[in-house]
Amino acid sequence: MDTSSCRNAIAVVSMLPLALLSLSAAAVASDDPPFSCGPSSPSRAYPFCDPSLPAGRRAADLVSRLTAAEKVSQLGDEAPAVPRLGVPAYKWWSEGLHGLAFWGHGMRFDGAVRGVTSFPQVLLTAASFDEGLWFRIGQAIGREARALYNVGQAEGLTIWSPNVNIFRDPRWGRGQETPGEDPTTASKYAVAFVRGIQGSSSPAAAAAASPLQASACCKHATAYDLEDWNGVARYSFAARVTAQDLADTFNPPFRSCVVDGKASCVMCAYTDVNGVPACASSDLLTKTFRGDWGLDGYVASDCDAVAIMRDAQFYRPTPEDTVAAALKAGLDLNCGTYTQKHGMAAIQQGKITEKDVDKALTNLFAVRMRLGHFDGDPRGSGAPYGGLGAADVCTADHKNLALQAALDGIVLLKNDAAILPLHRSAVASAAVIGHNADDPLVLSGNYFGPACETTTPLKGLQSYVNNVRFLPGCSSAACGSAATAQAVTLASSSEYVFLFMGLSQEQEKEGLDRTSLLLPGKQQSLITAVAGAAKRPVILVLLTGGPVDISFAQSNPKIGAILWAGYPGQAGGLAIARVLFGDHNPSGRLPVTWYPEEFTKVPMTDMRMRADPATGYPGRSYRFYQGKTVYKFGYGLSYSKFSRQLVTGGGKISAPDTRLLLAGVPAMTVDDTATYYHVDDIGTDGCEQLKFQAEVEVQNHGPMDGKHSVLMFLRWPNATDGRPVSQLIGFQSKHIMVGEKSSVRFDISPCEHFSRAREDGKMVIDTGSHFLSVGKDEWEISLEA
Repeated sequence: MDTSSCRNAIAVVSMLPLALLSLSAAAVASDDPPFSCGPSSPSRAYPFCDPSLPAGRRAADLVSRLTAAEKVSQLGDEAPAVPRLGVPAYKWWSEGLHGLAFWGHGMRFDGAVRGVTSFPQVLLTAASFDEGLWFRIGQAIGREARALYNVGQAEGLTIWSPNVNIFRDPRWGRGQETPGEDPTTASKYAVAFVRGIQGSSSPAAAAAASPLQASACCKHATAYDLEDWNGVARYSFAARVTAQDLADTFNPPFRSCVVDGKASCVMCAYTDVNGVPACASSDLLTKTFRGDWGLDGYVASDCDAVAIMRDAQFYRPTPEDTVAAALKAGLDLNCGTYTQKHGMAAIQQGKITEKDVDKALTNLFAVRMRLGHFDGDPRGSGAPYGGLGAADVCTADHKNLALQAALDGIVLLKNDAAILPLHRSAVASAAVIGHNADDPLVLSGNYFGPACETTTPLKGLQSYVNNVRFLPGCSSAACGSAATAQAVTLASSSEYVFLFMGLSQEQEKEGLDRTSLLLPGKQQSLITAVAGAAKRPVILVLLTGGPVDISFAQSNPKIGAILWAGYPGQAGGLAIARVLFGDHNPSGRLPVTWYPEEFTKVPMTDMRMRADPATGYPGRSYRFYQGKTVYKFGYGLSYSKFSRQLVTGGGKISAPDTRLLLAGVPAMTVDDTATYYHVDDIGTDGCEQLKFQAEVEVQNHGPMDGKHSVLMFLRWPNATDGRPVSQLIGFQSKHIMVGEKSSVRFDISPCEHFSRAREDGKMVIDTGSHFLSVGKDEWEISLEA
């Protein structure tokens, strides 16, 4: 996030200096408990201390007892104590993108817990296409957060993760934090991860407003995917986004977060969307989040977004007007101090009322109630998560999960002549070349904490090969100069050569977009020279967040194998070695399109997803892009051959009858050519009746056992009127033994999966043919009146 990252251990240049708000007079003493309503609390008899009451009612009671000044003091991410009511101080900002992180104010790593589990960066995890894995990672992060709280190293349990923005442009510095370019993948990731963090083991538990293990916050709504490109910065970028793209690309992950995942927070972005800053949009924060989606929780701003609305976006003339615009739109919490500084003046000037503040605070305190901070000591043995402690951090299960996530995410991009997997006994000596081979920091990407243990790729290979010689080749990913002569000499005298190249946070991170998709500096020339000198084809491993144009390596016969390993977390080096030596059969598939360098001619500021052939605009993502690719979305090789076949006959449809009947639903005609149904007109009952199952038979033809991800797409007869070329509608990952046949079933809901967005953002289902496809196998489904 976030401008306020500059207030943390990792220095980020802030656009706006923050005047610190002095709240020391209200600070809670160090020996006061970090919870309320215990036996000695001055408020134990008040309704807000009654755990039998609903969280919202308890929160409203507490808010009614605060003075105006006390209320305003609670509107920032660092909320002071209210000693007279026994209300402890609270720090709202903590991060858990792929493990608990240094970023934020809520957590410390200086006590009994010195390290936490560092999972792979999100984009690599997304490549597993495994919802169960995503849930377990979220669950582990939530457990470790609660454990830190219980041992006194956390002053907050509100985790501002996950990032479910769409990875719209391959240059975006924060694309590495996201589940990729596809709204279905991002939506399913959001639901699984949120349920894991919050401790909801099932949809029913998620919907029951049960006690929270920790609170998840889906960010950054909406249409945020630019840092700093060609002089355009995220703080002042005015995005122009069509209703169609909002409906079927940018908003679905956030909707899933709230509707299906029951996230207790949504964060609004810096982005000015169609003339209105996201954090001042009542259509977004109130009508959509709370009205249409039913958010039960709070809305937080990205850090300093309220200040930025005035000082960079010039949306309102005064600080008081700006605070009023945000609160009245539906913002509950300002990350930063701006609202705390100017809130009282806004009340005194009549720009807002106490009722406006009460509404925000009730949402905030209700989440704190659900976290157990007003039920007495939540660390006690009888509390829902009271038994978690230091022993529950960096457990063997969590370490194994970090390894599993890295293994399942790694994507095999090239494997000429089946050079991989290698056999340990056949590799007598190895040259390891590359700046990313032995750099523990690069494994983490961004938003990371202190890993409980780390295995670099060099160390991973050394566990398989005795005779390993290492040369960085470049001093960093920038690779302004390369030790090409030394690398060539080393390569020519070794049996096998492994190159660990790619990017780092020097090229892609928050606040920094790339200008090129090529490998930086002299990396390409170094790789080519080493490959030319090696005795046999070399093995190239890429550690990057976003995609890179490696067309030169695709076509070079001296580069025998290519792996993409993302930023693979604490166990990344071991995972890479296990894949290379066949102890794991790779199953990852790319969650983003890899574009050629010529794509950089497209302005990052053009938010359109759909292509415009008349102007040469190629579109974005596999759904709409009309240009050459380096690798397609969903691409990934295996050491085994898998076959997939759609098997008709499941559920309510049996071959050859492939018609879905929509009796009694009025159809709309457009230009006498396209007839469609409004999803809203079909209604909940009608949509339920249309559901059916599709079955895919998968067989592993060998030679290795392994996981296989089945991706099911929908294709329309044509891609006119803004229809996608194709649309992923579901996926499942399954481990299949050699020779085994396995059935994978998909629940198909035409209202969800067959619908498309019109230009006005309304969702409709076309009459006529729709094609379910898995690989090259298709099944035609017709919708008829």
